[in-house]
Amino acid sequence: MGLLSSTMRKGSEQVVHYAMDAVCQKLVPEEIKNFDEFHIAMLEVITAFNAGLPGIHYEVPGLKEVEGLYDIWKRATDKKKAFIEFMEKNVKLSRADNTTMFAGILMPPAAMAAKKAGENVPQLNIIKNVPDVLFVPSATVLALISVKVSRRLFIKSKAPES
Repeated sequence: MGLLSSTMRKGSEQVVHYAMDAVCQKLVPEEIKNFDEFHIAMLEVITAFNAGLPGIHYEVPGLKEVEGLYDIWKRATDKKKAFIEFMEKNVKLSRADNTTMFAGILMPPAAMAAKKAGENVPQLNIIKNVPDVLFVPSATVLALISVKVSRRLFIKSKAPES
């Protein structure tokens, strides 16, 4: 309780400053010699944010954006400031799209209905042996994966060739 109240007394600006200091320690110039090491450190920072903040997940910026940051970061005198500006501009909250939400909500009842219908088909008689507790989540996860993959393929097919 004491840690929480003392942190709250410091104010949110100082807490963010303290957190960014810890994050920027991963990007110390002596440790990073090339772009690959910088990219790995950048991915570790985003992974740390996603692991440390429950319910909030950030999307990883694209490779070209990170390359741009690396060029700026190499030349910058204040590397921490360059990194913070990049994070504010390019790192966005990850949001589930409507298609994923609908699939996640509608798939469990559809899986139960499909299982009940499949139990009456002689060729699918083995489906009776699979418990509902295993069948429904498996079908839901497979549906969500197929939505995500098909969505990426659709977006990739619509992207202009460069």
